[in-house]
Amino acid sequence: MSDRNIYLKTIPVLEAVAIAIAALDRATLVKPENIPVHEALNRVTSEAVRARCSSPTYHSAAMDGYAVKSDTTFSAREGLPLELIKNKTCISVNTGNALPDGMDAVIMIENIVDNGDTISIEAPAFPWQHVRRIGEDIVATEMLLPRNHTISAFDIGALLSAGIYDIKVHEKIRMTFIPTGDEILPFADRPTPSAGEVIESNSQVFRALALGLGIEFTATSPVRDREDLLVKSVETALNNSHIVVIGAGSSAGSKDFTSKVIKQIGTLLVHGIAIMPGKPTVLGVAKNKLLVGAPGYPVSAVVCFEDILTPVISWLSGKNPPEREKVQVRLARRTPSKPGMEEIIRLAVGKVGTGYTGVPLARGAGMITTLTKAQGFTRVPAGSEGIELNESVEVELFSGKQTLENILMHVGSHDNTIDLLGDILMGANTPIRLVSTHAGSMGGLTALKNDVALFAGAHLFDPESGDFNFPFIDRYLPNLDVTVINLAIRHQGFIVPKGNPQKITGIESLSDGKVNFINRQRGAGTRILFDYHLEKAKIDPESVTGYDREEFTHMAVAANVLTGTADCGLGIYAAAKALGLDFVPLAHERYDLIIPDKYIQDKRIIALIDLLKSDEIKKAIKILGGYEVPMTGKIMKPGMGLG
Repeated sequence: MSDRNIYLKTIPVLEAVAIAIAALDRATLVKPENIPVHEALNRVTSEAVRARCSSPTYHSAAMDGYAVKSDTTFSAREGLPLELIKNKTCISVNTGNALPDGMDAVIMIENIVDNGDTISIEAPAFPWQHVRRIGEDIVATEMLLPRNHTISAFDIGALLSAGIYDIKVHEKIRMTFIPTGDEILPFADRPTPSAGEVIESNSQVFRALALGLGIEFTATSPVRDREDLLVKSVETALNNSHIVVIGAGSSAGSKDFTSKVIKQIGTLLVHGIAIMPGKPTVLGVAKNKLLVGAPGYPVSAVVCFEDILTPVISWLSGKNPPEREKVQVRLARRTPSKPGMEEIIRLAVGKVGTGYTGVPLARGAGMITTLTKAQGFTRVPAGSEGIELNESVEVELFSGKQTLENILMHVGSHDNTIDLLGDILMGANTPIRLVSTHAGSMGGLTALKNDVALFAGAHLFDPESGDFNFPFIDRYLPNLDVTVINLAIRHQGFIVPKGNPQKITGIESLSDGKVNFINRQRGAGTRILFDYHLEKAKIDPESVTGYDREEFTHMAVAANVLTGTADCGLGIYAAAKALGLDFVPLAHERYDLIIPDKYIQDKRIIALIDLLKSDEIKKAIKILGGYEVPMTGKIMKPGMGLG
């Protein structure tokens, strides 16, 4: 008999939310409580609120001037001034003063002539002129706020003005998060994980998301993969929580106990939702409280929170679910999707020309950095096979649309200097966020051709001419006027472990197949450079072990070498230096930025070019190591080579 769990039928997200809501009795689960009005910001009223006092509570002067009885002023005319006696037929008042008895109007100080003991006016006052009457704003007993109203800063002012000092609201939703797993290390211990160990972080992602919804959040210490320990921890959490989330253990592995524990303690409602990432989400109830099994992969866990928990929490709180701003975005790359399940695609989004473009990021459910790099996401419907190149899709933004105006979209070859540019640009008086998608040099040219990027980084070497980039620009962008500016001359070579245990000396060291190599993706300038040197050395690519294994960045290549996944890989010196690896030089190459002329006056591009011409970026590039900067910031022309 297998110890593995079996998924129940996965169901659509909206159906899962509806099932969870139907299984909970909100009226008995979420209790009302009285709190001081001045502490009620963003809390939700549990009943209608009625004014105790009127506002204002007396007739008051709305202007500085003189209070009068209006019918005594009707004879005043321009050129025929009426004289009023101070403290008898007119009384001096300041804004907010109570209107003197018998008076029903105020004449502004600007409209009188002061004669000493009298004033003169040349226009009559009408009844209640410049007077705030009793109850003008609020009338005692009238309803100020309905039930399930989220209290704003302005509401607090209105409530206090109406003499209300305490208010009945729904209690805050309380959530307890229980991390699970033998491999989990508490982040609070600041550990350095060994093989097979993981720093626990999902609880803190949930905490930040929960605080944004006004939730009282608690996280327990990690619970080891033992069913009895998990049962005990969940039962304890249920005593003081509306929602208990079990982190990880929701999938179908032999140590995934979440669904079993929920069945043991309460009722299992849902095991699997029809969305990727996020499929292993589990829902149940116990003691009229919600039990949630959140997937262990961080992106899946976020989808569980946002698509399942957020609408349920909003319903329990009496709030409307938060809505993200949406824009139409043209997709920069064809993105296939498996039919039968909704898929969420994270996107780097920026304004290019008059519209918005989006580049799909990696889809791995464990890649939390795709959320830090993304500006939004789109949903591929369950019945779709994907999204085509240049197709317009609706994107939900992580922040407001206005932020996209300061996004500088780069698609092209990866280089550590691009990160430097991004950091310095964000430190400017008007910060600009550089969003970089690593598609290789050829991918960058394609992006410019499709008008989905403001600039592209490339280091394409042409053996016939001995030049960089221009032969490829002429071939693939014949109808696009561009300006090419040098970023740096960089050193390419073999990244090898410290001490170079395989004694790699050059390209010839790969010819016998004994060295486990890690390659760059097709279309990358580094891949083209490698193929050129293989051909020059008359080495068949099929004889290179690992030739077909690909990574998309120099740092990823270096990480493979560091962890022993590969013996070596071709990359830049800066990547080897960053991870404390050794480096065997192969070639120098020119890394340029290619900018369409139609965007050369864009404020973001102007800021980029100004930075490229500065001493600041040259100094920063030199510190990285493995770069030369004699041409940095200069406009390149065909035939310039390495200068």
